[in-house]
Amino acid sequence: MLGGGYAGLMVTRKLEERLPPGDDIVLVDETGDHLVQHELHRTIRYPGFADDITVPLDELVTRATVREATVTDLDPDAGTVALADDGTLDYDAGVVALGSQTADYGIPGVAEHATPLKRLDHAAELRRDFFDAVDPDGGTVVVVGAGLSGVQTAGEFAELADHEGLADDVEVVLVERAETVAPSFPENFRATTRNALRDLGVRLETGTEVTEVTADAVVADDGEIPHDVLAWTGGVRGPDALDGERQDVRADLRLSERTFVAGDAADVVDADGERVPASAQAAVRASPAVARNVERVLDAARADDSVGHLEKWAFETPGWLISVGDDAVAQLGPEVFRGTAANVIKTSVGLTYLAEHGSLRDAIRVVREELGDDRVLPELRDREF
Repeated sequence: MLGGGYAGLMVTRKLEERLPPGDDIVLVDETGDHLVQHELHRTIRYPGFADDITVPLDELVTRATVREATVTDLDPDAGTVALADDGTLDYDAGVVALGSQTADYGIPGVAEHATPLKRLDHAAELRRDFFDAVDPDGGTVVVVGAGLSGVQTAGEFAELADHEGLADDVEVVLVERAETVAPSFPENFRATTRNALRDLGVRLETGTEVTEVTADAVVADDGEIPHDVLAWTGGVRGPDALDGERQDVRADLRLSERTFVAGDAADVVDADGERVPASAQAAVRASPAVARNVERVLDAARADDSVGHLEKWAFETPGWLISVGDDAVAQLGPEVFRGTAANVIKTSVGLTYLAEHGSLRDAIRVVREELGDDRVLPELRDREF
């Protein structure tokens, strides 16, 4: 198992349940920790929150061996993995769940002057940049890319400025190449998200193609946008171990005879012929099918037989959730709403995930941060952890 994010952890736990005791399961991850990625943006405003959304993988698995190492290369056909420490691994069945990297599309200056938001140190750097660059005379924070990550990042900066008493002096600008924010989502979800951002005072620059980034400006096709802080969330590419490519796979999620891909490392067309969005929700929902297909490959190898039918996966979602500062937008079926109800739903999802994969203590801390003590159940609020 390569990668300890949503997909890697979920597939590992499924395999621990399904595979016979004699099968070895190795989980390789470069940090050795599981990061609750969908809450990462919160640490821009609340740096102490980092401890609550980071859980050692050793605490989350029961029989798998966790190896802390960086995957530098792999051969899906041969079943071999090269690691940065000059180590190698061979496998009978493997899953590539290395996630994605932020894409810069070859735009000059992005790597030198912009900070992505994929790791805890990225969030810490963005927070430092804010306090280093923004002063009582004001400043401009620019976030490029208005997908889910970009919307949430812009929302956090707007709330941070307000918390520091700088709301009237700091401008937060969200730049998007498409004509709308959250362009991959239904119109009613996009419209509600737009309204939430505008209510926070975020300036929206949609339909704006970035052509270059300099130390103090984002150069676009229709002019320049000055920046004091620059966050780049404009798209995804594959992991370096796969040469930056997101692997094209069909509904069985198979990359080769013995290798499968899960999570953002894959560009999946599912059993319904639909392209699956790169999201935590999709990674989690695909994991059971990946685990069952791995089991079938191993069963066939033990029987010295060919692999028969592999399960084909179709992505189904009950809806979407997004944080916009202290606000939230939720879509359940055709209905879209925001405010307290949306926040409660989003926080409940986080509570369930952390309680299952982290600890009750961490889950309650998340609720306290997102909802405030006055909305936490009294029997949980007053409990000592």
